[in-house]
Amino acid sequence: MSAPVHLDPRLLRAFVTVAEELHFTRAATRLYVAQQALSRDVRRLERELGNELFVRTTRQVTLTADGERLLPYARAVLQAQDDLLAAAGQARLLLVDLNSPGLDTPRRVLRRARELAPGHELMARYESGLTGAAGELLAGRLDASFGRFAGLAPALRAGLDQQPVRHEPMAVVLPEDHPLAALPEVPLAALAGETVYAGAGNPRTPEWTDLARSLFEGRGITLAPPAPLAVGEEEFQRIMARTRQPVLTVVDFPPLPSTVLRPLVDPVPLSPVSLVWRKGLVHPALDALRRAAAVVAAEEGWLRRPLEGWLPDRDIVVMAAR
Repeated sequence: MSAPVHLDPRLLRAFVTVAEELHFTRAATRLYVAQQALSRDVRRLERELGNELFVRTTRQVTLTADGERLLPYARAVLQAQDDLLAAAGQARLLLVDLNSPGLDTPRRVLRRARELAPGHELMARYESGLTGAAGELLAGRLDASFGRFAGLAPALRAGLDQQPVRHEPMAVVLPEDHPLAALPEVPLAALAGETVYAGAGNPRTPEWTDLARSLFEGRGITLAPPAPLAVGEEEFQRIMARTRQPVLTVVDFPPLPSTVLRPLVDPVPLSPVSLVWRKGLVHPALDALRRAAAVVAAEEGWLRRPLEGWLPDRDIVVMAAR
């Protein structure tokens, strides 16, 4: 007896959308996914079913006889799923971790998702880092988060899915009277000899510290050693005033009194931001969150990587998986 086939509803939705549009580019636009990703999903469904569903030529896309037979059943399955979620109370709120208050990337995606899904409640949470959030995602206490997926431990990545959102330029926070504060941009070479804080010792953000370590290597920049975690704006300012160390962050980091934020250049280091969620999670508000991430990223050009940008090789691979 052959093993039963377990179909991912995403594959059926890809099939139905292409069948309705008879055009992969239009279908991809409608689903807010890359055309290559949509084509992969359709081919995977064809492999799992053992049938060709579309005839593809350079001029047109048409349904095969098998595709025509499958279409009403696929629509019925998707409708049944929607009905099941509604009956099971899956209109429950979606818990979305924004890392820290004031960070612009996750906040803008969440705002757009609320516009796309006004009938669903998307509630913000603040876990301060993706590693800290990952355990909560896997335990079902959070539904989605944002951060550097390639920096997670393999055991955590195995249970999670991700969607690239942004190559966010990095910056440094400096005391306003620091010698580098007079520069409009800070070349990485200007940080040679400096000790820069990048969250070492914070168990919730090792993915960020690892990114900093890779960036500083061979540039004469010292990673500040682990220190007690400063919680709250006042405590952060107090520690910064005492150590006078530059702090590695991103260009959208919220302003703090008595400090300046300066973009890093030559090269421009990039912080890779992904939307991350638990594998197998099905929720209509998650669909809206994913669509919102794709829409905002496209509008803002967030996924274009500048020629002078710096990113570790493993992050390049993750961020190309669209």
